[in-house]
Amino acid sequence: MSTTPALSHIHRFVPASQPDLAPLLLLHGTGGDENDLLPLGRMLAPGAALLSPRGKVSEGGLTRFFRRFAEGVFDEEDVRRRADELARFIAEARQAYGLNPPIAVGLSNGANIAAAVLMRQPAVLTGAVLLRAMTPLEEEAAASLAGKSILMLSGSADPIAPVENAARLAAILNRAGAAVDHRVVPAGHGLVQADIEAARQWLKAHARPGGPSAAGG
Repeated sequence: MSTTPALSHIHRFVPASQPDLAPLLLLHGTGGDENDLLPLGRMLAPGAALLSPRGKVSEGGLTRFFRRFAEGVFDEEDVRRRADELARFIAEARQAYGLNPPIAVGLSNGANIAAAVLMRQPAVLTGAVLLRAMTPLEEEAAASLAGKSILMLSGSADPIAPVENAARLAAILNRAGAAVDHRVVPAGHGLVQADIEAARQWLKAHARPGGPSAAGG
């Protein structure tokens, strides 16, 4: 049963049935909400705790995690503020639910805010799966990402999050010390079965104690 105490983000929480798995922080895309990625989370890591917040920004009635000026043109001041705000929520939720640091699983806008959290407040995440991510901030990471493992999945024909832009983000994260696995799948902006299988297999290797991302707290 999901529970939602009064934390700083509206959210859903699904307790773990396998407590040895790292929790997943599920971050929806534009127009989504706290319910959208729960089925994906269950597919990717059955039994893991799921924490799924709702973005606080409205763009023409569509929920997002930060503002943008146009398609692909981000309000970087707002990105920084919202990333720090989300990091505070993660800390609140960890205390409220007794969670270990989660692995972020973000889709599109959710992947972008997850990347921004990694660049600014990496201690709150143990790793990330970034689905159709773009570079959220045109700057270097503010802290070391040593010990963090990150899977990035880009679509070869994605008109919204081009592979070249995602590769720039991968380079920023690599320079900060993260172990980044950036793969390109034959797809557009939407997810395909290849994404789900790649993410599932990556999480099998990284979501358990002693896995490659276990050192990142």
